[in-house]
Formats: sequence, C-alpha cells, structure tokens
Amino acid sequence: MEAPSAAGRAPRVLGVDEFAFRRGRRYGTILVDVEAGQVVDVLPDRTSETFAAWLTAHPGAEIICRDRASAYTKAIKEAAPDAMEIADRWHLLQNLSGAVEKTCHQHRPCLKKYAERGGDRPIQMPLVDALPPTRIVQRVLQHHAEVARMVAVGHPLSDIARRLGLDRKTVRRYRDTGLDHLLDSARDRRPEKLDAFKPFLQQQYAAGITNGRTLFQQIRERGFRGGYSTLTPYLRTLKAGTAPAAPAEIPSPRRITSWIMRNRERLSTQEVEHLDQARLACPDIARACDLARAFTDLARNRRGWLLPAWIRQAEQSDVLPVAKFAAFLRQDLDAVTAGLTHEWSSGRVEGHVNRVKTIKRAMYGRAGFRLLRTRILART
Repeated sequence: MEAPSAAGRAPRVLGVDEFAFRRGRRYGTILVDVEAGQVVDVLPDRTSETFAAWLTAHPGAEIICRDRASAYTKAIKEAAPDAMEIADRWHLLQNLSGAVEKTCHQHRPCLKKYAERGGDRPIQMPLVDALPPTRIVQRVLQHHAEVARMVAVGHPLSDIARRLGLDRKTVRRYRDTGLDHLLDSARDRRPEKLDAFKPFLQQQYAAGITNGRTLFQQIRERGFRGGYSTLTPYLRTLKAGTAPAAPAEIPSPRRITSWIMRNRERLSTQEVEHLDQARLACPDIARACDLARAFTDLARNRRGWLLPAWIRQAEQSDVLPVAKFAAFLRQDLDAVTAGLTHEWSSGRVEGHVNRVKTIKRAMYGRAGFRLLRTRILART
C-alpha cells in the first residue's frame, strides 16, 4: 500500500494532537482538517521541531486547534506566528476538574468531621489516618521518591518517563502533586469496603429483610464488588444485635467533583443535597464549586471576554489547586480566550485519535510508522 501524499498547503483550520505508538514510550502526531473532518498527515513524533518543519513546508493554516501541549505551542509560534491558536475546551474542563478533585482530596478531613458530628458543631481539621502498606501505596511512594530524586538532579520529564517506564503526564503528576494527595488517590483506588453499604444493610434488616443472599444481591446491585464471605460476618452481628452503628457515609472526592462539574439541573435531588452538605462542611470546597461553575459557564456559553476577571478571582482565592490552574491559564491567555470564544475545538481530532487506536488494535499494535501512516491516510 502506498500512502496518499499530503496536500501542499495546510487546511485553513488545522487540528493537532498526539497519539501513542506505545503508551508511555513513543508518541506521534496526527494533523486533521477540522472543517472537512479528514486527516491530512501523520508525524512520527510529537516534538516541536517536527511539527514546526511540517508547518513551514505546508503554509496556510489560519486557525490551529490544540491541547495544552507546550511543544505544539512552541512550533506554532515559530513556524505559523500569524495563526490563531485555539485551546481545546474539553481539555480545559478536564484540567479544571483535576484541580477541583485535588481540592476535595485536601479537605476530605472536613467532610469526615462534618459527617461524624452531623453538621451541628464547628469543623476542625483532624489528622489524616495512616494508610496500610498496600501494593498501590508502596508503588506511589516509590515512584514519588524516584521522580523527586531525578527532578532534583535535573533530568527532563521525557528522560524520567523513559527510565521509569511511565507516561510523561504521569511523571508530571508525581512532580507537581503533593504526596498526601497521591496517597489519598491510592486509598480511593483500593477495593471498596462493606462500610459504605452498612447503613443500607441495617435499614433493610430493621425492615425485616434478613435473608443473607437477598441482602447480598441488593448491595451488589448498588455497586458492592466484594464476595459473600465478606458479608456473612457482618450479618451475624446484625442477627446477634451487636453490630455497631453504621459509619457516616462520606462521598469520595471524585464523586463530589462530578457533582460540581455537571450542570445543577442534571443532578438528582439527592445529589444536590449531598453537594450542599459538602459545601457546608468545607468553605474551600464551596469556593472551588463556585469558581468551577463560573468557568464552565464561560466555556459552555463562549464568554471568553470574562476570562481575565475569572482568573483574578481564582488567583485571589484560598483554593490553591484552582489558583494554580488559573495561573496556568494566564500563561496561555490568548489561546484559552480564543477557545472560550470561538466555535472551533479539537473534538474531530479526538475522534480520529480514537480511530487510530482501532487501527492499531486491528494490526495487533505491531505496525511500524510507515505502514500505520499509510493505513490512517488511506481510510480518511
């Protein structure tokens, strides 16, 4: 098969994004005509030099849609300085969601104290419980220490990723995220315990539903992933009347973040109540919620001219993760403003990245660059 030759000029609206030849090891770049929805070329890596060379050889791009990758930004400024850069809205909302979730992780003790006290007394910050040495926790501790050591020595992110066998984004997360937050994430990834279902079990038992298999099926339908043997000891305590009071249920940071990032009109009555309780439990979570809602309004209604005022509010707040996100936006202000103002986005580019994944799977992931490029361009 011979790959079709790329057009001599770039499309008016060009979309650019990376894709993985081998996740965490080697990446390429896909270039898409956003207006036509067609792939125009595939590059063998994601470096700024390669992309800049392509832009120089294929002039004509007036608008370039991209994510927050600094390599692409550098190439555009060098080879197509007159093109308007559009930061993708989906990636912006994803970055904001990460900042909100980090805030919820940091203030999880507030939620725990509020739940234990029923919300009737002032909240105090307790000490975070120590985590047992699970495999996930040990891996997080090891990677965090290795990344910190290599960063201190002066290794670049790409070199650290190659040496540790990690993706660059994962290495960046270890570099920029506090150890407490990483350990909280590790705790949330552990198998779900029975504690979250004990209030329901006590309620059902009090209502006369005492059959173990029936109760097991009910909690399985509600998300329990443990085995029946995990449930039986607790059922014996219910039968004997010695079961302690069920612990207060504390929503996970990820769940609270999903409530914050979705439109309030799309939340159920119970979800709205839980979110309001989280806001009452912690002023910083309430502030993060207000800032996130304001930003999503800018993104969904394309009110980019209000972005500078939002950045000032976020930077002046005490919510550090969201303030860092705002400072990051200020470094790329023109592209972010354009992304929150114009209709263009990287949605069609992401669709083609998913198509590349399908082609790779059909080729069992063993294709070289030339054959993969041929297949991608031939199916455009």
